[in-house]
Amino acid sequence: MGGAARPALIHLRLVAGYLGWHQAPPGSVRYKELRQFLLDRSMEHDSPALLFNLAAGYLIATKVIRPGLVTLMELIGWARAAATSLTYQKVAHLLAAPLTSDLDRLLMVDAGLGRTRLAWLNERVTEATAAAVNTTAERLRYLRALDAHNLDLSVLPAERRRFLALVGRRSTSQALERREPQRRYPILLALAGQSAIDVLDELIAVFDQAISARESHARIKTDKQLSERARKGETRQLLLETILPVLADPSVPDELVGGILRDRIGMQVLREVQESTWTPLPADHGHLSSLDASYAYLRQFAPQVLAMVDFQGGPGTAELMRAVTVLKQLNASGGRKVPDDAPAGFVPRRYADYLTQARRSADVTAYRHYWELCVLLAVRDGLRSGDIYVPGSRRYADPSSYLFTPAQWAVRRSEFCALTGKSSDAGFEQQPNGQWR
Repeated sequence: MGGAARPALIHLRLVAGYLGWHQAPPGSVRYKELRQFLLDRSMEHDSPALLFNLAAGYLIATKVIRPGLVTLMELIGWARAAATSLTYQKVAHLLAAPLTSDLDRLLMVDAGLGRTRLAWLNERVTEATAAAVNTTAERLRYLRALDAHNLDLSVLPAERRRFLALVGRRSTSQALERREPQRRYPILLALAGQSAIDVLDELIAVFDQAISARESHARIKTDKQLSERARKGETRQLLLETILPVLADPSVPDELVGGILRDRIGMQVLREVQESTWTPLPADHGHLSSLDASYAYLRQFAPQVLAMVDFQGGPGTAELMRAVTVLKQLNASGGRKVPDDAPAGFVPRRYADYLTQARRSADVTAYRHYWELCVLLAVRDGLRSGDIYVPGSRRYADPSSYLFTPAQWAVRRSEFCALTGKSSDAGFEQQPNGQWR
């Protein structure tokens, strides 16, 4: 068997050399390159199975004969341990005494909460209520007190940060306490930094949902009112069909019209119709006035959200952003009257009559209610459309941040045009067939 193996090994080496494949014995350049590749991938992924598959793909791409399974698994184990050590080295400059103490307190039971801050931060909102919005705002306030939103973890790959944060969310406080500081603190750092983003996104989302829930309730109420109005309108229409033929009949003397109508319709019906008021509907059919019934409920959480979230506006939102600033000032000072110069150009046409009538009747309270409701609805709609964004958020970030800057595009332009086979000239040329390209 041993004699037969030697020619087979020789043949294997000849075939590998003919195909351009190489071995990577320990200490060789290719072996060191494989170690570095595994270390780089371990900074992004921690799964041994995934690292094994990535290593296999790398070896195939570089035409390197795979080392023995034991050797390769030992390399993967080394890379994972080295990634843990390297991660700690990269964030060590952040771990000053005050911050490490704050991170340790995340794992301690808080007397006021009755559980650890870690478990409290990992809770998620299940329903969009005023209490849920305020609780989420309290989480964000706590994270900002830790300065978690200003933690610069860009020295770590994004995948590494997400992996560490996921470990923190899935681990119990006891499990994290038992980990050595080199593993515990990077996990808590990543968790705090990621939570500052996630909780901000969650606060905005539940703020949106809470407003939308009350608007939906107001819409249902408006529909019911419209249905009742339609029923009354049907009665008036039937009454009109009885009256018009008598009025339009020239053979009926004028002095007999009243008596005939009273006999045909009946005084009781006439009195009931006369007593029922029939006022013209506003442009929105009364939707905003129905939403005004939820004004006190919205005030339970809206001021806190406006004070904590830095809403920024894109093009065309200047008036709305000034209105948000005015509303924040009113909330901070406790003012009730909307200033006369407060912007209202952002108010949709279907709601404008409410403000006009309130201003005409000098009803300060009604004007404040309607104006503030319009601000909240406009902010909600702006967040959905992308016209309003929030710095530090991932879900509600500035849409332009997803695009290349002119400087970034200048570097990539020639490569992109080469890959797509397009001209780098942005102009259009008319082809012989008349089409523009």
